[in-house]
Amino acid sequence: MAGTARDRAKAERRRALLAAAARLFAERGFDGVTLEEIGAAAGVSGPAVYRHVAGKQALLGAILVDVSERLLRGGREVAAPLAAPLATEGSAAPCTTADPLADTPRSAAAERRVAESPRSRAHPASADPAAGHPASLDPTAAHRASLDSAHVYPASGLLRQLVDFHVAFALAEADVIRVQDRDLDRLSAADRRTVRTLQNAYVEVWTAALAGADPDAETPAERRVRALACFGLINSTPHSVRGVPASRVRPTLTRMALAALRA
Repeated sequence: MAGTARDRAKAERRRALLAAAARLFAERGFDGVTLEEIGAAAGVSGPAVYRHVAGKQALLGAILVDVSERLLRGGREVAAPLAAPLATEGSAAPCTTADPLADTPRSAAAERRVAESPRSRAHPASADPAAGHPASLDPTAAHRASLDSAHVYPASGLLRQLVDFHVAFALAEADVIRVQDRDLDRLSAADRRTVRTLQNAYVEVWTAALAGADPDAETPAERRVRALACFGLINSTPHSVRGVPASRVRPTLTRMALAALRA
């Protein structure tokens, strides 16, 4: 029990370090803050910081790898139940293993095969993109508002739920988005590769949903452009919504993202 308590305390201090680092990096940039200042902000003083991270660059890597893992995991959790009706007979199903990050390249390819099948075309969307959304910022719960219509129109509903999820995630992770925009090139080569791999897998979740909504409309490369442009719109939020309540920003941003995605 004592060991378990120590493990929990260590994990909590690490989470505090990540949160403090994201806030300070967002405010002052990677070069504008020292590891000691981050430790002090998290209540971890002096050499004790190095029990949790090897250095400031390692801390930046931990922040951006962690957020990329959570984004991919959340996107797959949103997509899994809604993508299932799109699967054709004999096709591989999207990744639904206990570890949603396991074997990323293969699971992404499986999602692509399912969604790009000519038989997976969905009915036109009936959901009103101007409809309001709950004010909660819980990304994993954000997609529940229009779940009924998503089961009726699975491909278009999946796009709606992915937008809901990403908007909620961006509003909840504003500091980390600022850090990634500004300091991604400060990562070590290994961490940069990991982040890019995770991000590309997340893009695959979206391009598979776009393919399911209209398999013959665009090439895979064109669907990727569309998804990345939508991300750019949503991820610009942390730079522009200061002083505006999230409950006001979220429905507006969701409508704009859906309009951009379907343009």
